[in-house]
Amino acid sequence: MHKPVQRKYAAKAAHGVPCSIKKISEGHMVSEFRVGVISSTHGIRGEVKVFPTTDDPARFRELKQVTLVRKRERRAVEIEKVRFFKQFVIVKFRGIDDINDIELYKGAELWIDREQAVPLEDGEYFIADLIGLSVMTDGGERLGTLQEVLRTGANDVYEVLMENGRTVLLPVTGECVLDVDLEKGEVLVHMLDGLLDL
Repeated sequence: MHKPVQRKYAAKAAHGVPCSIKKISEGHMVSEFRVGVISSTHGIRGEVKVFPTTDDPARFRELKQVTLVRKRERRAVEIEKVRFFKQFVIVKFRGIDDINDIELYKGAELWIDREQAVPLEDGEYFIADLIGLSVMTDGGERLGTLQEVLRTGANDVYEVLMENGRTVLLPVTGECVLDVDLEKGEVLVHMLDGLLDL
């Protein structure tokens, strides 16, 4: 079973903040992941409220460094302290001790290198790696391009933009999704009866 474990960080970014995915030149894997967006300052000592864009906000406890991305600026910062408040992560960056120093970064994105990402189990993929893959049928035909991964209770669903401009939804089950090959940039699927009629 293919279980994407990290949220998509591109086409529909959290809170409408536009962001890009950096593809690694060989294969179709991304080199960075966005793990959060600074929504506001918190207090006067340089802390910020971060809206997490990762499936596991608790992972912030393990992060030592992130890159703040704002407009065309990129700034590597060390994480000094982390705590949690409702749906937010309260983060304090080392060396930023005043509200005036951090206020400029409201709306900035927090990115990590691929090496800092959570390890994957066999058959798991980062959603960011799947977006844009070519979807091929087991009959040798190109169905389209994987546009989105929808998270449902039972199983994930791949949203595929077909060559004719229509969209088809494919359940991520063993009988429908046969293989994911990131090196080739392809997903191999078996088209179950009725899928194209929806």
